[in-house]
Amino acid sequence: MERLVQEARRLFGIRLTDWQVAALSTYERELLEWNRRFNLTAIRDAEGIRIKHFLDSFSCVLAWKDNPPRCLIDVGSGAGFPGIPLKILYPSMPLTIVESIGKKARFCMHIVEKLGLEKVEVLAARAEEVGHWAAHRERYDWAVARAVASLPVLVEYLLPLVRVGGRMLAQKGEHALVEVHKAQRALKILGGEVRSVMPVSLPGVTEEHYLVLVEKIAAVPPQYPRRTGVPSRKPL
Repeated sequence: MERLVQEARRLFGIRLTDWQVAALSTYERELLEWNRRFNLTAIRDAEGIRIKHFLDSFSCVLAWKDNPPRCLIDVGSGAGFPGIPLKILYPSMPLTIVESIGKKARFCMHIVEKLGLEKVEVLAARAEEVGHWAAHRERYDWAVARAVASLPVLVEYLLPLVRVGGRMLAQKGEHALVEVHKAQRALKILGGEVRSVMPVSLPGVTEEHYLVLVEKIAAVPPQYPRRTGVPSRKPL
């Protein structure tokens, strides 16, 4: 865990407190234990969790720098990434997690309770549904997602949740720039505009990582997102 502390400071300027390190240690231990029974994530070793889950989640800090989200929604969070590590960084930040797979949503609820995290809501629902719920539509200043869908699909999941002037952040792999090109039509329809594509470097990871930052400049038309499953079958 000491290496994680050092790399978080070196790469992202994050200085982890003793409580944050203890919370991440508990998170790691619980994830390893649940993974033996429920297959929550393909990463099954402590070092992999620290680099490919925790540090990768912390990389979101590069997008907002010294102005972290006032409220954050994490769509397709899986076992809680990047949302829960970011909540550990910002304990007072309200967080909503959207995860449609029941066992993964239950794990997120378990970790939230185990760590005593406050102002966290876990929704076991699809993004297409949540995007039409009045309590969540255009309510957030930041929406994030990691390894959920291609960018043309992802903007239909995330932009309906973000207020005008807010931002969505997509953690993407080596095809990020190609996906940005393919997402132009969806962005135009849904009121988004790409502001930056930032490369991310993680220790010992050779695969390319990027943060795609999109600002919401206009309201999403009321018919979006479309019905469950349609965005992925018929991307805009």
